Amino acid sequence: MAVNPELQGRVFPPTAPYLVGREKIREFSRAVLSTNPINFDVDAAQAAGHSDLVAPTTFPVVVQEATLAQLLAEPDAGIDFSRVVHGEQRFTYTRAIVAGDELTATLTVSSVKSLGGHNMVTADFEIVDADGKHVVTAISTLVVRGDED
Repeated sequence: MAVNPELQGRVFPPTAPYLVGREKIREFSRAVLSTNPINFDVDAAQAAGHSDLVAPTTFPVVVQEATLAQLLAEPDAGIDFSRVVHGEQRFTYTRAIVAGDELTATLTVSSVKSLGGHNMVTADFEIVDADGKHVVTAISTLVVRGDED
């Protein structure tokens, strides 16, 4: 099944707010093998000019998970998750994510392309804080493998 090209330009509703917790930052930091003290120690984060623990730069994947679930559940998307591999991930920050942030993400499908029997779906995830101010844009490209007949 091919990915529906009409997905391009589709905007999904904002997710429920995600409250960033200190322990979640610490768990994620350990998982990505961070050794940066600002990811673990509040005093170190504050000494570096932040209000609380700072999330590693790849942390937005936790927040964008709910928006990605919206895309994958879309009935007319034509995306078979068993055939999906992650192609690319980029982040553009306005400011760091810190413990206590309440973040909301909105997904826009920016591109649907076919390449060699496979489909590539690129999605932009705009992540804002409780005041509606931009924090980070996460851009993900999913590769949906074609049939292997």
